[in-house]
Amino acid sequence: MSTVLIMRRIVSDQRVVLTTLTVGLFIYFGLKNSAFFSTDFVIYPLLRDGAVLTVIGLAQLCALSVGHLNLAVGRMAAVAALASGAAYQYWHLSLIPGLLIGLCVGGALGFVAGLIIVKSQVNAFIVTLAMDFALLGFVTFVYVTFTGATAAFITKPKGMEFWRNTSLHQYCIGGVCGPKVFPMMLVPAIVALILVGFLYAKTRLGRELLSTGSNLRAAKLSGIPVDYRVIMAHTFSGLLAALAGVMLAFTNGSFTASIGSQFMLPSFLGPVLGGTLLVGGSVQVLGTFIGTMLTLVIRQGLSVQGIGLETLNIALGLVLLTALSLGQIQKMFTTIRMRGQT
Repeated sequence: MSTVLIMRRIVSDQRVVLTTLTVGLFIYFGLKNSAFFSTDFVIYPLLRDGAVLTVIGLAQLCALSVGHLNLAVGRMAAVAALASGAAYQYWHLSLIPGLLIGLCVGGALGFVAGLIIVKSQVNAFIVTLAMDFALLGFVTFVYVTFTGATAAFITKPKGMEFWRNTSLHQYCIGGVCGPKVFPMMLVPAIVALILVGFLYAKTRLGRELLSTGSNLRAAKLSGIPVDYRVIMAHTFSGLLAALAGVMLAFTNGSFTASIGSQFMLPSFLGPVLGGTLLVGGSVQVLGTFIGTMLTLVIRQGLSVQGIGLETLNIALGLVLLTALSLGQIQKMFTTIRMRGQT
């Protein structure tokens, strides 16, 4: 195979392009301001935030795999974190049982959303948007009722600080210690990436989810129980949203009413930049992580340069718009090239 063909394949791989762009921007921002290379104040928090946002991106990816949108991922994360926080504060549960309660609540919310979509035949956009507003009111009511003005559950189960502040640097084998920049919060994100990747690449269920998103009528004619697959996709979405919500609570150090309020845009940025199609039928699990890290590098880099929050949001919005337009831009250039050859 010629070098030219190899280079074309590399350039056409969106994950390679995104990785190159992420590394390039990271180096660029660091050269402009050396503070960007700070392990404690920039890189470690960036990777820790990336772990949380990768999981919420995977939650959206599961819904996108069947061609649906889940606009309630943030509120599902908030309700799940609320459930875990209440379990820690009022039932005095340990870390893992409280986490499992949150995951069950998130999965149940996703199941309900999928069931409503299937039974009512109402567009997923409308159903999850309505659920988002309903859960927003529910979360606010519960926190105000049970916590008063503080709007937070402050009980910290044993082990919470470990996930918040520990890095691999604290673990050594034969005198060799892990990297200081690797937060332990990346571990559940990596596990989620592996499990979701295995689901869509190696299992029949994953192939049926993608077939449902690719062509609903053809999937139904081929014997795939499409209604159940839609419900499963939303259940997985709610489950992963719950995990992201609890991870964010661990990162923040408390369970607050604001958890998940900033999840909407990142939940789309990671998967869409990574190559997951909005219309369903194709997902890029690893691409979700790379796309998430690209957006965080842009956000953190501009922040270190002293750029305001409004400009950051404009920049990320333009990044998402560009990602959504890439397909049409490629088609336009292909059409122009083909006309030039005739």
